[in-house]
Amino acid sequence: MLEMTLPSIALILGSGPSAPNIQNWQKPDRVKIVAINNAWQARADWDYLVHAGDFPVDRMPEQVAPWQSVHSHESYVSAQNRYGGFVYGGGTMAFTAGYWALDVLKPDILAYFACDMTYSGKVTHFYGNGTADPLRPDVTLQSLEAKSGRLMALAGRQGCACINLSAEPDSRLVFPRATFADLKRPLAAFETDPAMIEDALSEEARLGYMVEDGEYWHHTERFDARALSRIDEMWLRACETERLEKRFA
Repeated sequence: MLEMTLPSIALILGSGPSAPNIQNWQKPDRVKIVAINNAWQARADWDYLVHAGDFPVDRMPEQVAPWQSVHSHESYVSAQNRYGGFVYGGGTMAFTAGYWALDVLKPDILAYFACDMTYSGKVTHFYGNGTADPLRPDVTLQSLEAKSGRLMALAGRQGCACINLSAEPDSRLVFPRATFADLKRPLAAFETDPAMIEDALSEEARLGYMVEDGEYWHHTERFDARALSRIDEMWLRACETERLEKRFA
């Protein structure tokens, strides 16, 4: 009898109020935790810290284990550019960390936890109240749902399933819901009509909003917000399926 090959998993850990709950989970060796910004504080055995270029030095970990590594713009800009750049991928670390993981780690499963980007309660982050970066006025973040759908579609194209491990009732991520128990088995990547993906990517290429150094905010006069909104709608249509409303069976 052939032995089932268990999937490799990149777990993107955000700073939502539920982030400390991950401390109770026994992490398998095949799971790599990618902590975003302050999320490294939620669990000591993170593998990668991916932080924004302006992340305060005094919030960095004082010690980093030999098997841990820290990455910032010098690493994630080129990674996100390989998936179309920040204008199309979304200029916030929740998506940047995901594209970095797809590019560098090439996992079978890209799982998100404590990264719902709703900020609806009195406490917005596990360490207290913080700035809701994804909700700032930004032409690249008109629809967080569309940006997460784009990430899911491009991950699926390389055979990677995107899932949301959060138990929160609301999320801006359109990924199928799953539980930590589901990580014990392979999960099928989300299947999108290849033609719909190509149509959206072709429209992105036609507009030509690539900013190689990642600092797109210096070039906002070039960007047509309505054109970007139409592309968002293309990604949302590509992700319309009943499967998005279901937990993996």
